Amino acid sequence: MADGERLSSPQSPERRNDLAEAAGEQLEKLKKTPENSAEQESKSQERAIEHARKQAELEAVFGKETSGESKQGGEPSAPATKKAPSKQTKQREYQKTMASVQTKLTPTARTFSKVIHTPAVEKTSEVVGSTVARPNMILMGSLFAFVAVLGVYLLAKHNGFRLTGFETIGAFVAGWLVGAAFDILRVAFAGRRRV
Repeated sequence: MADGERLSSPQSPERRNDLAEAAGEQLEKLKKTPENSAEQESKSQERAIEHARKQAELEAVFGKETSGESKQGGEPSAPATKKAPSKQTKQREYQKTMASVQTKLTPTARTFSKVIHTPAVEKTSEVVGSTVARPNMILMGSLFAFVAVLGVYLLAKHNGFRLTGFETIGAFVAGWLVGAAFDILRVAFAGRRRV
């Protein structure tokens, strides 16, 4: 018998040794496979537990579900965060509130309220209030006009001059400019702080 025939024969001792070794290797693989799958399953369970723990911590801190999944079905749930209302929603609520308040006013006050709350008048008022009619400017203009006109009046009365009427307007404008300069410097150095 040749070597090739002896290896292929099932009764040869070399063939039996080779088969035994192959069977041993397969047995080792089979033994390792359940362990590996058990290890992998154990690791995936540990990851799932860690993820669930983090979710629970986030829910405890924020008081809502953060994963976007419901706890039972695994289906996405509605977002837990509140969205800011849209411009149309704000406008509708504003109109409802205005209508409710205006029903409680006298007819004259209701008409006045409707006029001053038209969009054009409101926008104009906002622009003027944030630029020209700032409180510091108006206050400084008024104080400056009072002090200047009082001084000019006392001086004119003592010396026999007549006042023209422009003194008050001129003093108010000068005081307004001082107030504007004060506002600009305050914003430049201290920054704008709104409460």
